[in-house]
Amino acid sequence: MVIADCLDAIDAQRVFGYALFKDGKNTRLSYPLEKFHSDVSGRSFHNGRFIQRMREKAATLPNVRLEQGTVTSLVEENGAVKGVQYKTKNGQEMMAYAPLTIVCDGCFSNLRRSLCTPKVDIPSCFVGLILENCDLPSANHGHVVLADPSPILLYQISSTEVRCLVDVPGQKVPSIANGEMANYLKTTVAPQIPPQLYDAFIAAIDKGNIRTMPNRSMPANPQPTPGALLLGDAFNMRHPLTGGGMTVALSDIVVLRDLLRPIRDLNDASILCKYLESFYTIRKPVASTINTLAGALYKVFCASPDQARKEMRQACFDYLSLGGIFSNGPVALLSGLNPRPLSLVCHFFAVAVYGVGRLLLPFPSPRRVWLGARLLSGASGIIFPIIRAEGVRQMFFPATIPAYYWAPPVN
Repeated sequence: MVIADCLDAIDAQRVFGYALFKDGKNTRLSYPLEKFHSDVSGRSFHNGRFIQRMREKAATLPNVRLEQGTVTSLVEENGAVKGVQYKTKNGQEMMAYAPLTIVCDGCFSNLRRSLCTPKVDIPSCFVGLILENCDLPSANHGHVVLADPSPILLYQISSTEVRCLVDVPGQKVPSIANGEMANYLKTTVAPQIPPQLYDAFIAAIDKGNIRTMPNRSMPANPQPTPGALLLGDAFNMRHPLTGGGMTVALSDIVVLRDLLRPIRDLNDASILCKYLESFYTIRKPVASTINTLAGALYKVFCASPDQARKEMRQACFDYLSLGGIFSNGPVALLSGLNPRPLSLVCHFFAVAVYGVGRLLLPFPSPRRVWLGARLLSGASGIIFPIIRAEGVRQMFFPATIPAYYWAPPVN
């Protein structure tokens, strides 16, 4: 099934890169699309509209029957998943059986616990607003404002609407009900918004349609279970700063499609489960690269009183502003165009070395040498724990894992 036409008739907007803003300065980072067809670009849209279009598209296929309901539990028998129990819109309890159940019930999944070992971290929350009838400073680009205390995202979701996501560190946000949130947005956030968007931002606050959402991060830690497979945010999450979640999900679907394509019979659950363990290995380079970059960038982009962290943040902004390979490389990683984890590590430490070099030139004082050492140490402390959580061997050497080569079951 080709899903590109699911973007039609939902007012989806083309995206060609990112625009970064910091302390009154800005830089534009474009996707390296020179080798691609002219129609290739990112897309931003109302998520619900896209999901609905995909449902409609799937329902038109001759081998698909669409059933709507709320899944309450998995049906298990002798350690294997046989299907799901669900409740219809009119409250009727139903069962649906299948040789393979794909669980993709999102970040708040109540089914994942029997299929993986979830370690969910909530580093921050997003406060969401929709700005109406305003123009972004850089058209067709996602905007990231390196604000204090943490980043602000702005991107077009229709021809007349801009989604604004204000990151608030921690799990507690100001109360919307008693006006604390509106006051926080007007006094702390609004002065850091690009001037062209200030009036629209204030108008959105006054309109009052403010939403909050916890930002969750969860490495993929599956427990292979016959008859079932996890996908999407139910399986693996990263900080949404880079908008990489859908890229990972769609990449995972392509990997799974290719693995399932040669199989004609899904009914031997134990053999199928063994074979599909290769999915968890094959997906790693793309997924881990995007996951690691999202987590590392969030930590770098957050403001900090620590001078070494301040230097790293400034070095990252200036490094990306250099253009050429210095911006193309990281943006290719962000967008999934370059799914090579080693490139990610090289660029991340190139930023750190760039920051140290600026500190040591032209005259390296003892204080600056110490600050440079702390910068390198801080960079290591940011990226290595994320890589360790993703799995070093799976991320960098997937071909050394036997499951990588497992052949499909013989009919």
